[in-house]
Amino acid sequence: MFLRISILYLLLLLPQAIFSQKEYSVTTIPTELLDNANAIVRYSETDVTINSRKSMKIKKKRVVTVLNKSGSKFIKAREFFTKSSKVKDIEAYIYDASGKEIKRIKEKDFREASVSEGSVISDDRVLYLDYLPSQYPFTVVYTSETETPNTAFIPGWAPMEGTSVSVEKNIFNISCKNDLGFKYKTYNFDDTIEVTKESDTKLGLKVERMPALEREDYAPPFEKIVPVVLFGLDKFSLEGVEGEATSWEVFGTWMYNNLLTGTDELPKSTIKEIQQRTEGIEDPLQKAKIVYKYMQDKTRYISIQLGIGGWKPMEAEDVDRLGYGDCKALTNYTRSLLEAVGVESYYTVINAGSEQESLHEDMVSTQGNHVILAIPHNDDYVWLECTSQNAPFGFQGNFTDNRLALVVKPEGSELVRTRQYKVEENTQHSIGQYVLNGSGGISGNVNFVSKGLQYDYKYRIEGYSDDELEERYKNMFDNIGSLTLKETKIKNDSDKTELIENITLEGKRYGTVSGNRVIFAVNAFNPYNGIPKRYRKRKTDFERTFGFYDTDEIEISMPEGYSIEAKPDDIVIKSKFGEYTAKFTITETGKLKYERSLTVKEGYYKKEEYNDFRQFFKDVSQADNAKAVIIKK
Repeated sequence: MFLRISILYLLLLLPQAIFSQKEYSVTTIPTELLDNANAIVRYSETDVTINSRKSMKIKKKRVVTVLNKSGSKFIKAREFFTKSSKVKDIEAYIYDASGKEIKRIKEKDFREASVSEGSVISDDRVLYLDYLPSQYPFTVVYTSETETPNTAFIPGWAPMEGTSVSVEKNIFNISCKNDLGFKYKTYNFDDTIEVTKESDTKLGLKVERMPALEREDYAPPFEKIVPVVLFGLDKFSLEGVEGEATSWEVFGTWMYNNLLTGTDELPKSTIKEIQQRTEGIEDPLQKAKIVYKYMQDKTRYISIQLGIGGWKPMEAEDVDRLGYGDCKALTNYTRSLLEAVGVESYYTVINAGSEQESLHEDMVSTQGNHVILAIPHNDDYVWLECTSQNAPFGFQGNFTDNRLALVVKPEGSELVRTRQYKVEENTQHSIGQYVLNGSGGISGNVNFVSKGLQYDYKYRIEGYSDDELEERYKNMFDNIGSLTLKETKIKNDSDKTELIENITLEGKRYGTVSGNRVIFAVNAFNPYNGIPKRYRKRKTDFERTFGFYDTDEIEISMPEGYSIEAKPDDIVIKSKFGEYTAKFTITETGKLKYERSLTVKEGYYKKEEYNDFRQFFKDVSQADNAKAVIIKK
């Protein structure tokens, strides 16, 4: 009897095993999803249930086929947790290329680790799958269930997770109790997205067969080109603190009252010291400069993700005592110091990064990944980056420029756009001279002065070692063979926010000797060689977030007994993407004077314009390689 039951049981399981093997076999993946893909998200389903202001449950099922080592990052079999946020269930199965199960990973087999590492201090922990495959491809089936009392951060939906990963099916469902002010905002939607259910408290979304995107040069940030949904609540909770986000002003007031109030106390000795340092100074900005320098000298940056969801800053007196803090703590500390000397300033939440991502004006919610300080001045703001020990006062680089940020005030909090640099402010001006010799060698000197965002990219080299500077300039002047750097001088004028580089060099191989002639490219010090990559068919629009303006004035001397036989014609290139001019003049003393300017504009462009964009830089590179000929008399 037992044998019969066992056989019957096995027979019942057999169709399920066959089905499972077929379901996860690589052969069932649609062909178009394999193109340009390192991994395929076969199936992803996320169910978010918000039962109350202080209760959110998230269930996930995720099936990912990894084609190669580079695709492993898309497995994403991990969950973060804290003392209040719990992982209720977590499990994974591994299947081989044919869809056969080869391993089961139970919750006890997941690795647990602290998120704290290096300069990051956090009370978050993570459970993660640590699996080393013996062969590719393989498939991971991952399920999890988590629960949190924090409803300030609702996971968004972005089915396209990056370049080189395709999506076979992605489903997202969210439901919310009806008195919390559930809201959402969609971006970049098209007819590929199916809305499966929609009401004041529910939303269901589905997408199928999204081919992998190839990484393309100058591609805009993903959130500008792929479907994204942000979610939020008008009434939320963050580590037991109830908040409201009906408007940016209301949300800012909540932040001020619940996250900042009471954190600005300083030791009396520190107050006395900073007041003495600013005594007799009336100008608020001059006072602020002294305070900023004091803060930079006294503190260092350490990321601290403690407190209310990592959003509440460490108290100012603790920063003063310990000498360190994260962006929240250091900004709040500087705010407290300024308050002690009578200078008004405001804690400001922002999305930091080179991609210029604004806080979403039309979606009031807990956004932002960084904090800076705003000092009101002449109907505008002076912005301070408080995590840097060497940034000039009031200088804002591309980490936080040109984006909407939330200026937090007791009343009247507002979204404000940070400084936007004009193309003509991002300058590099060079003046120099060089001498050729009859063997094609070169020796000379060039002085670069950089401002604006070009200063931002360079000012940290002031702290480079001699070896680091040598490596930098040998890479920079790689068009000169057998290069020797005779002298490098760096001056960082933080008051003018300009960096001055003075380089003296020589190279044994630059020009080409042909009989009694030497042929050489006139632009020895600043040739442009950044030709954008060629694509047979561009898939995405493209963007330049940073424009600049370069000018060069170089004088070239001939070796004794040589004269100029031929020089390039003057060049003018004009395009919607920029302008270029080069002028070549033989002086009365027989020298060659070279004057060049290059303007590159910022902007967002359609993919159909990419070939013209590439051609402009190709023309510029060709013009920068224009050659002159000198001949022995």
